[in-house]
Amino acid sequence: MGRFLSYLTQVHTISGPVLMLLYPLYASVIAIESPSREDDKQWLAYWIIYSFLTLAEMLLQPLLQWIPIWYSLKLLLAAWLVLPQFMGAAFIYERFVREYVRKITGGKDDQPESPKARGSGGKGKKKFVQFETPN
Repeated sequence: MGRFLSYLTQVHTISGPVLMLLYPLYASVIAIESPSREDDKQWLAYWIIYSFLTLAEMLLQPLLQWIPIWYSLKLLLAAWLVLPQFMGAAFIYERFVREYVRKITGGKDDQPESPKARGSGGKGKKKFVQFETPN
């Protein structure tokens, strides 16, 4: 019985990085290479939410260490965010994060700007970071 519990603990310890980092990294690369924008949205939303969760966890660590099942709850949340059957990251982004971002940016429309406007520095959507793009 002791070996089984030891094995279970090792699987639990390895499953976190695999579920929260390795699989999302792989899926993000695949999403970038695919022509679909839906998967891009899912994985960008995942990284936004995962970053927020990590920062919150760092700040709340003194409180979270008193919750014995915190790591298991975090694994379940990550599974819900990551697994394509649930699309949890896209759901959280659409439901909560997007509204907050729209308040900050002034609630501009969702139409993507044209490549001409982007390259010429024209009047496109306001962005947090302006990247140089080749013409």
